[in-house]
Amino acid sequence: MSDKIRVLYVDDEENNLISFKAFFRKEYEVYTASSAAEALKLLDNIEMHIIVSDQRMPLISGTEFLEKSIEKHPDAIRLLITGQADIDTVIEAINRGQITKYLQKPWDWDKFRLTMENCSDVYKSKRELKVKNIQLEKANDELNRFVYSASHDLRSPLMSILGVAQLARMDEEMKVAEEYFEIIENSVHKLDKYLKNIIDYYQNSRSEELMDQIDFESLVLEVIDILKNQDQHVNFVTEIVQDGEFIGDSFRLRVILNNLISNAIKYQNPKIVDHTVTIKVKSSNTSAFLSIADNGIGILQEHLDNIFKMFFRTQNTNHKQGSGIGLFIVKEALEKIGGTINVVSTPLVGTSFDIVIPNKLSQ
Repeated sequence: MSDKIRVLYVDDEENNLISFKAFFRKEYEVYTASSAAEALKLLDNIEMHIIVSDQRMPLISGTEFLEKSIEKHPDAIRLLITGQADIDTVIEAINRGQITKYLQKPWDWDKFRLTMENCSDVYKSKRELKVKNIQLEKANDELNRFVYSASHDLRSPLMSILGVAQLARMDEEMKVAEEYFEIIENSVHKLDKYLKNIIDYYQNSRSEELMDQIDFESLVLEVIDILKNQDQHVNFVTEIVQDGEFIGDSFRLRVILNNLISNAIKYQNPKIVDHTVTIKVKSSNTSAFLSIADNGIGILQEHLDNIFKMFFRTQNTNHKQGSGIGLFIVKEALEKIGGTINVVSTPLVGTSFDIVIPNKLSQ
């Protein structure tokens, strides 16, 4: 296959077609057509890199033809030739035909050659950028797959370490090392949560939105049942009102609830006795409103604008450090399903996350 740039020139004047091909045949692989219909047939079979069209042609104007060519060859560079000094024609061609340059008749051949060279350089740059983007996407995909696989593989030995530590704590002879085993367990739980966040992030970024029938009461109680062992002293209050069927993405809803409820448990205020997490859901045939509130340590006002950024960690009074990924995943998951989130927080009083999620029942 020729490495030359392929050029299609469309003009209803035969002399112009002959002159163009004769002048540019050495630099480019030139194709000509005397009508838009003939040119469109060529575009069905041959990928053109530069498309040049005269403006004034019977039946279909150059602007209209160039607009039609976008669907077939979106990456091609388009050049319009016009005998009019009408700026409105040029503006229309830029907007509709996405032309890169235009040239007026009668043209100067040296100027025409320079214009074609510019078009050729623009196409080559676009082509190189496209190749680099494909390579970057491939590398990014491979990196994501590696991180996901490594996270899965790391969880297995972590659970083994946790199991051994828990068995050792049950042995009366090991009571002297109770404090050390507690440190091991806490460290394993922290690392396991971090790995699960990575897995959730990967699955959220890769998966399309999935439609499921949602039972909010079952979903919320399931998440609470899994997380309540984080702190046995936390009291859970649920108020769930579901009016009719709700269709949504159960995977992402579970990810959102898991992260927000887990944080509400984790960041309790050590200065109070009654630790409470309140989960409210009100669902209708158009949307669902979810609220996850706690009476914990709260978030400083200057941090509220940053809490959904990846790896951002707030300073807190109970000295528990998060991974900086959880709330970022929550925001990403909500964006995938068209939801919104708002946070209100007062230090040493508590935090409330309010979420609105559309009901996809109509879809």
